[in-house]
Amino acid sequence: MAITEVGPRVVGGKLMYNRAVRIDEPRSWLLVSGHEARDDDGTIAHRGDMAGQIRLTVRRLGQTVTEGGMTMADVVQIRLFTTNLAECKAHYGVLMDELAALHCRPTSLLAEVKALSDPDMLIEIEAIAVR
Repeated sequence: MAITEVGPRVVGGKLMYNRAVRIDEPRSWLLVSGHEARDDDGTIAHRGDMAGQIRLTVRRLGQTVTEGGMTMADVVQIRLFTTNLAECKAHYGVLMDELAALHCRPTSLLAEVKALSDPDMLIEIEAIAVR
């Protein structure tokens, strides 16, 4: 399989997002539901802390991707939903750092929504991985 990045947008030497990713001849697709910053007991962690929720959400997403037999480097698209766009954008560097450390270079969408499934959630991320 070959992955070609189209129109990468780089800020401060780090990938902010790719405008597109072309995938030729993938064998497997992994469609990952929205993930949030939940502790092991299922409660939302880092209440009121966008950066903390971003870090934990990416970690949880990575665990699911690994369980699905792939790595975060196989993730080609993420969709981020937040209840506070300004706050999320203020901490977007945290997301860029987390993804860079995992060699994850996806296309992305960032959207503000009125509410998520738990009132303590500030962000939810879903993904598509291919191999």
